Amino acid sequence: MVTAGAFGADDAASAREEAARALWNDHYAPLARWCAAMVGDRDAAHDIAAEAFVRLLSKRITVHDPKGYLYVTAANLVRDRWRREQGDRKLPARLEETIPVSTPASDPRLRDLVERLPKRLRTPVLLHYYADLSVAEVAAALYKPEGTIKRMLFDARARLAGSQEAAQ
Repeated sequence: MVTAGAFGADDAASAREEAARALWNDHYAPLARWCAAMVGDRDAAHDIAAEAFVRLLSKRITVHDPKGYLYVTAANLVRDRWRREQGDRKLPARLEETIPVSTPASDPRLRDLVERLPKRLRTPVLLHYYADLSVAEVAAALYKPEGTIKRMLFDARARLAGSQEAAQ
């Protein structure tokens, strides 16, 4: 004998699976491209993007802004990767071989300057300028007011401009 509750559970599981599929279809490719621009390695970028999705889908609570969650998670995974590779002196040579020099994200100096920003400024910069999230989306992802995000981006730009002038 089959109870009505059994059908409800199947419908809920089917709805969750369909929502996950739609989320994947909408956000995976742009997220993977963004990660590729950040790390300079397509295979690693796909691994990072997939890991961000795994972490999102493993959440037992509802994530109100899945796109923001994905990009923040991917940014953290990218940062972890950069830290692991920081001791690798061959990284700039590998990046030059895999990514055209004209791509702004492949400039190791700019990436290094962004990486040196304090975390409170670095995360909004990565989300806004590299992940192409709007100020409103960054604010929602970081649970901060839009005005705060605008100020953080202003402060980050000022620090980056000062760092570039000092380097010249």
